Amino acid sequence: MNIAVQRLNEGARTLLYEHFLALPPEDRRFRFGSSLSGEAMAAYVGGIAFDHDAVFGVHDDDLALVGVAHVGFGDDTAELGLSVLPAHRGRGVGSVLFERAAEHARNRFVPRLFMYCLKENAPIMRIAQRFGMDIVTDAGDADAHLALPQASPESIAGEFVIEGFALYDYALKAEVAAWKGINAALEGAARPTR
Repeated sequence: MNIAVQRLNEGARTLLYEHFLALPPEDRRFRFGSSLSGEAMAAYVGGIAFDHDAVFGVHDDDLALVGVAHVGFGDDTAELGLSVLPAHRGRGVGSVLFERAAEHARNRFVPRLFMYCLKENAPIMRIAQRFGMDIVTDAGDADAHLALPQASPESIAGEFVIEGFALYDYALKAEVAAWKGINAALEGAARPTR
């Protein structure tokens, strides 16, 4: 099964906010280091610099974000944060988000990808291990680093193809959602009133 990962833009801020609020408090603590309040979450989402960083998402059939990767770029590293809603775990969403984020960083000529997480965050620790990240633990924290290969014409072209697939997938899902809405409205109008 192919999972489409789309690069998000400023127009996705509301969906991002809803995604992060849908995370249970413990998952928010795993993702951000503390269980952020709604106001703090709004400030975080409002502060994302889409023109500098990269944010990727996986949408479900109702166009809600079920998984998000935020890549923040520094001088010679990229820092990755991942979150996947509990109902969508174990399906490869986190892995494809990681791969998409790593490929994007690679194609921006960043030599290292970095993830900071709590050592008890088992899903993220498994992803870090699966992709061969060097993991250093200290007390309850873990730092994971991955040396990225140099960009190549194939990796850059591949990123364009993946983004095209994601846009096509989103357009199909939007079309289906629109038809579901029309059908629901027609069914509601066809019901006899008393």
